[in-house]
Amino acid sequence: MPDIQLGTHTVRSHGTQVARFHMHDWFILILLAIIDGCLNIIEPFHRFVGRDMMTDLRYPLKSNTVPFWAVPLIGILLPFAIIIGIYVKRKNVYDLHNAVLGLLFSVLITGVLTDAIKDAVGRPRPDFFWRCFPDGKAVYDNITTNVICHGDNSVIKEGHKSFPSGHSSWSFAGLGFLSWYLAGKLKAFDRRGHVAKLCIVFLPLLCASLIAISRVDDYWHHWQDVFTGGFLGLVIASFCYLQFFPPPYDIDGWFPHAYLHAMADSRHNDQPTANPLQSRPSEIETVYVSSEGQDGIHSRDTSSILDSMEAGRRQ
Repeated sequence: MPDIQLGTHTVRSHGTQVARFHMHDWFILILLAIIDGCLNIIEPFHRFVGRDMMTDLRYPLKSNTVPFWAVPLIGILLPFAIIIGIYVKRKNVYDLHNAVLGLLFSVLITGVLTDAIKDAVGRPRPDFFWRCFPDGKAVYDNITTNVICHGDNSVIKEGHKSFPSGHSSWSFAGLGFLSWYLAGKLKAFDRRGHVAKLCIVFLPLLCASLIAISRVDDYWHHWQDVFTGGFLGLVIASFCYLQFFPPPYDIDGWFPHAYLHAMADSRHNDQPTANPLQSRPSEIETVYVSSEGQDGIHSRDTSSILDSMEAGRRQ
């Protein structure tokens, strides 16, 4: 990232302006949260489960290695804490606001799609037998051979929500967004070959993968559920990040789109003053000058701002 201060944009100075600009986005986030809550209340589709199908659904009923309450902590609060930490250091409310919006959109869109598919598919979990028959005494319809469950209704309801995995999709949605965010902040693809940056970028993805694997180990999901959930969350995280930020390999990949547009508008409004400090960060480069001998050797980076200034001197 260019080590250039283009003015401080804090929550106090620009927070209201930025929030007002994204007011409709916050309304959509609230709507998505309400929809996701409703999807968790309605009854999922009860798929036919015959006697022969129970052979693959008799895995033991275990507790969760990663509890339900831990997923929002890992997938939302952890990225949020890192975003806040970067804001404290850089004081850029545009980055803070767009990163939080992107993170919440990633998680909530993933949650709505995941729960909608869960309710529509109604795939039984690997431990469905013990959810349906907690006493181990199986009862089937004499004609259709469909199961006649006599377990707890809430446990049976949860047993019809195997596909896709919510733990996997939420983890990859939140931590996948964090990986994109770190890649942009660390300039992981600056073509300088720093492998340590990639290790930091991949660390959230490793954490999400371990959470997903735990769902198979706990017999709460089939491997297809976990794979699909992780893929869904990562794809949505990618789209949401690129909606608010340039790709990490972009020269301005550190800054959100909104900040770049704000700087461009500021430069356009102040164009008669021709102040280089109000230019887009990528247009300001460092000039390196070294002297050798009588004539000296001058080398500098290309910059449209500096080129125009140099041309003015020659005239």
